Amino acid sequence: MTHSHSHDHHHHHHPVSNYTRAFLIGTLLNVGFVAIEFSFGFWTQSLSLLADAGHNLSDVFGLLLAWSGNFLSQYPPTQRYTYGLRRSSILAALLNALVLLLVMGGIAWEAVQRIFSPSPIPGITIMIVALVGVIINTITALLFMSGRNQDLNIRGAFLHMAADAVVSFGVILTGLAILLTGWLWFDPVVSLIIVAVIVVGTWQLLKDSVNLALDAVPVAIEPKAVRTYLTELPGVTQIHDLHIWAMSTRETALTVHLVMPNGFPGDAFLTETCHQLHDLFGIEHPTLQIETGDPNYPCNLAPDHRV
Repeated sequence: MTHSHSHDHHHHHHPVSNYTRAFLIGTLLNVGFVAIEFSFGFWTQSLSLLADAGHNLSDVFGLLLAWSGNFLSQYPPTQRYTYGLRRSSILAALLNALVLLLVMGGIAWEAVQRIFSPSPIPGITIMIVALVGVIINTITALLFMSGRNQDLNIRGAFLHMAADAVVSFGVILTGLAILLTGWLWFDPVVSLIIVAVIVVGTWQLLKDSVNLALDAVPVAIEPKAVRTYLTELPGVTQIHDLHIWAMSTRETALTVHLVMPNGFPGDAFLTETCHQLHDLFGIEHPTLQIETGDPNYPCNLAPDHRV
């Protein structure tokens, strides 16, 4: 006898709509900043400002990527896409991590070139533009700060903007140091240190998003605890075919077979178990299959190695 139940009346505590405004404000601020930086770079003939404008353009791309993932994950289910397009938020987080690592690779390459052939930089102009960058990127990062621990896609947007605020702050310190000492090598060395710090932070985002894309159990959930909880339910003698995976960067699904020799325990049992799975583990979409364990009809998914 099979019964499944998923409860939709429990909404996640972080409504998606909060971030639509954050994405809009962040994108507009950053597009404006790229325009300012490109104009100043063209006007002063500063290669580093033009390069940074290109780098900030990648931020706009990162924000648009995260925004589209956020938007598509709310797409309603269809006959073909029975979960809607929820997983697009995982793909967006994965792409965001890859873009950020590629951009950092580009900055590192440029920095290594400059160690061997340092070029003079218009200190004051660069510092002023970088200060604007720090302000804009910090404001944008703060818009996403509250959601960075609940949603990997939002964390991707947050990391992208925070990384840029740090890069711009590094540019200010570099400009100041060069003005005071005249050491041109200071610029590429500081760039490499900043790149190293950001790559370490981004690596975790990449790892987490690859894991979710491969249907790993989300980091916030301890699979052993879920297994123990289900095994200790009244009337359950055994469980098998337990799967926990992320449907999106903010929703988790679970399927499991519960062996209950006394037969189907009633809808109240299912409803209560689903509530508990939500409240204890944050699992929004559980599906429970009840079996009596009749030896004449063994479940072919019972062995743990079978999927």
